[in-house]
Amino acid sequence: MLTVVSSVIAVAMALFVLFIRFKSSKKPATAKKIILPPLFMSTGALMFIHPFFRVTISEFFEALLIGMFFSIFLIKTSNFEIRDNQIYLKRSKAFAFILIGLLIIRIIMKSFLSNTIDVGELSGMFWILAFGMIVPWRIAMYRSFLRVQKEHQMQTNPKL
Repeated sequence: MLTVVSSVIAVAMALFVLFIRFKSSKKPATAKKIILPPLFMSTGALMFIHPFFRVTISEFFEALLIGMFFSIFLIKTSNFEIRDNQIYLKRSKAFAFILIGLLIIRIIMKSFLSNTIDVGELSGMFWILAFGMIVPWRIAMYRSFLRVQKEHQMQTNPKL
């Protein structure tokens, strides 16, 4: 039952992320908008204070590596463009499909792993997986944003 509830919450969160992503592509990107989500998510690490959520070293690295692997797909679909003399995140149809695909993989993994791993440990692992996915993705986005910003400044003010 707990696995079903957490999967429903994951679907709701994915829909929320899609909504935010499409909405944010209508507004100029800023470094702050790129950097803040991982910082806000990092507060979730406080759950590891409670022994119920603690994971082994091997579970930690497994979840982290899988998250970093999944981040590649998000990195590939996050690009910037200059419109109206400002930097915007490009809309990508592939992003929605990738996010939904990752969600399906996550639900399948969770239903399979919930038979062998305690719910608390599994929750911790999925938080590590998500954090391991968002941090490299946002770092890549930030670097890409800075590159586009620098190129834009060179075009608008070649004396710099």
